[in-house]
Amino acid sequence: MAFRAFKQTHIFEKQSAPKEKDKSSIQCIACCDPHVYIGTKDATVQHLILSSSTDLGSGQSKTREGRARKLGSSNQVTQLRVVPLYNHLLVLWDRSITALNMFSLEPVPGLKKIQHVSLFEVCDSMPSAQAQCVEMVTSSSCRKLIRIHVVGVDRWDVVKEVPLLYDPRALAVDGTIVCVATSDRYLLCDIRTGSSQELFPHNHSRQCVFVTSVGRGEFLLNGPESLGMFVMKTGICQRPPLQWPQEVLAAGVCFPYILTLQPQVLSVYSMVDQQQKQTVSLTGAKGLLSTSDGVLVFTERDIFSLRLVPIEEQIQALVRHERNEEALLLLDGVQGHCPLDSYKELLKAITCLAGFVHFYQEGFSEAKDLFITGELDPREIIHLYPDMQSCLSEDFQSQLDQPNKGRDLQVLWQGDRSTFHHYLAFLGDFLRAVKGTELGLRCSKEVDCALLRLYVELGDSENLQQLVALANECRLDHCVPVLEQHNRLFALGSLYQSHGNLIDAIKTWVKIADGFHKDPSCSDVYGHIVRTLSQLQDKDVVWTFSDWTLQKNQEIGVQIFIKRPPDDRFETQDVLALLEKYPLAMLLYLEFLIYDLNSEESRHHNRLALAYVTEMLQEEEEADLRKTRGKLQQLLWESKFYDVSTVYERVKSANLHMEEAILLGRAGEHSQALKVLVHQEGDFQAAEAFCCRAAQGRDPQLRQTLLLTLLQIYLSSEDLSSAAVDLLNHNPLVFAAEQIIQLLPDSWSVQLVSQFLVGSLRETFHQRRMSRVQKALGQAELMRHKVIWMQASKTTFRLDKGQKCKVCQRDLTEPQFVCNLHGDLMHTNCTDFTSS
Repeated sequence: MAFRAFKQTHIFEKQSAPKEKDKSSIQCIACCDPHVYIGTKDATVQHLILSSSTDLGSGQSKTREGRARKLGSSNQVTQLRVVPLYNHLLVLWDRSITALNMFSLEPVPGLKKIQHVSLFEVCDSMPSAQAQCVEMVTSSSCRKLIRIHVVGVDRWDVVKEVPLLYDPRALAVDGTIVCVATSDRYLLCDIRTGSSQELFPHNHSRQCVFVTSVGRGEFLLNGPESLGMFVMKTGICQRPPLQWPQEVLAAGVCFPYILTLQPQVLSVYSMVDQQQKQTVSLTGAKGLLSTSDGVLVFTERDIFSLRLVPIEEQIQALVRHERNEEALLLLDGVQGHCPLDSYKELLKAITCLAGFVHFYQEGFSEAKDLFITGELDPREIIHLYPDMQSCLSEDFQSQLDQPNKGRDLQVLWQGDRSTFHHYLAFLGDFLRAVKGTELGLRCSKEVDCALLRLYVELGDSENLQQLVALANECRLDHCVPVLEQHNRLFALGSLYQSHGNLIDAIKTWVKIADGFHKDPSCSDVYGHIVRTLSQLQDKDVVWTFSDWTLQKNQEIGVQIFIKRPPDDRFETQDVLALLEKYPLAMLLYLEFLIYDLNSEESRHHNRLALAYVTEMLQEEEEADLRKTRGKLQQLLWESKFYDVSTVYERVKSANLHMEEAILLGRAGEHSQALKVLVHQEGDFQAAEAFCCRAAQGRDPQLRQTLLLTLLQIYLSSEDLSSAAVDLLNHNPLVFAAEQIIQLLPDSWSVQLVSQFLVGSLRETFHQRRMSRVQKALGQAELMRHKVIWMQASKTTFRLDKGQKCKVCQRDLTEPQFVCNLHGDLMHTNCTDFTSS
């Protein structure tokens, strides 16, 4: 159906004998809803009463005929105007204005006819000071002037005459301004000052000359070149002219439209964009009259009503015809004529309707933006999807009326799954966009339930997990069966967790980890359980699943205690009591206490050392054994808090000689420790390293003492001579050659220890030379500071020829001299006498 701005209704048909048709034809009409008055060619005034009910389908309206009054035997009724303030009907007939009662059509007593009138018009906008009267403008039929009348209940008086240079052919009034059309031009007259202003010429015939009041101080004129000209009462144009056809008989205004009448057709133009919007065929049309909601058009026998279609319906029709720009332009044009709230709601409705046009054309990006801008209830979109309707609450009622939508999603859902998949993707984009916004918060449960069901349908594990893991409003009674049906148990556990059902959440994940269910969406369910338990504030839940977690994997499971936030840790003794059954977990937890929490409790350090020993005795892989032994040795060297005797008994019984030596060293028995390393462990390198490590951070002399002790142990046994030689060769800088020579057996040759001797002597010489160099550098540095001091003191000395030394009285001939505190100069070698 084509766009219609006005609905046409046939409201009256004049019945008369065939011979009288021409004599009784309609010449003019007037209206004051629901009263319509017609003036005929045979000087008759007919009163019609319109019915409020109209059969729009048939285009007919029931009209009741009221009274009729015959004014005379001849001459047509030229004009009719209603003055509802006084219930007057003013009739121009036979060049005279007669006042009739608008109900009885009887003449009004006291209002005599106004003679010699060719045109008249009633001024609707009267000054507030004259609220009890109405102004009327008449054009004289015998003189070139217009008169201003004040109309009262029972009298009318002429208050002013305004002379004109031309005879008026048509006129319209707005306040104090009268727009007059003459035979060849248009002009404006101020009825207060009597001044006039010419506008522009025209070349229209008498029947095509007209002036229409647009309102708000604006007139519409039939200008030259078939242009409808809008002129303000100030004489300026604020709108572009309207191009209309030739031979326009009349024009009416019903905002935001201009209606022009030709003999066979009525055309509707928009004041917003000056474009033609509708045409109505009307054979034999003679004139039109603007009413509050449209126009009345009459022919010789018929009267038609064209009522303005509500703006909302017009806009909806434009959107349905995909004329979105026109719809928005129309709404923008009427913005100033409707309440702000109404305008906003209408704008939202248009925007949403435009969104649906794009939606059914698969223009999803545009549709989403328009739905959001129009603040469309997300439930309206959810309601369109057959398998999503269960997400809506029972009390939801759709406000959309779309019987003729371009695509039926029900059909797509059943048949074209590929296309329907695109619509599902759009639903996800739209719901994600509104989730968390004011629009989405109004129906957050429906939005979240629909998103969950959608992600399950699309197999979108990432978005599904993100939805259920964060705070959400999913209804468990709806979403739990959906997830169970599609075996999305990992997401089900996350949903339980986000709703505070922690026990149910972890039980669900445990079933997956134990292999009772399969869910490929998460590859490490056990790790997720551990991470969840390590962050839980509900410690009862952690204790409930702690045994299962540790039995599954001690190394990972212990993290439920280790990875907890610093302010939410368990009591250490409670954890240690639990871990008695899990040695590896116990060892890792003790490491956490000592190295991360810096525990200084002796029992923790003792237990960790003993745990390392136990672990070493149970390990079969060489690599694991070395790693654990390294940790034990590090603990024994660095910790100051374990009890040496307690650990020593366990280490000694385990035949861990290196560790035994460390413990003996910590007890101060270095000689015994070195003997263990040399005689029982047989590791000479370890013995030498022990000396360095034991002396680390202590008196440097201790290292020399320990190495000397080790050398003596080597020398005490003939079998260890090579070890003694190696020790000397490795440490020539530590041992003093003269001391070592006295310790060596007499049987050793110089050649055997030559490397050591060369190295030792070289070091001795090097040290002596370095001492001299350091002394010389110190003296140079002292001299430099003296020079700087002299320069800084800025002291000058004058040495004249023949200057005598203060001490020996001989001439000062050398460049070097000395100045004492009194300023006396002397030879440098004479200073000894002064000092003595």
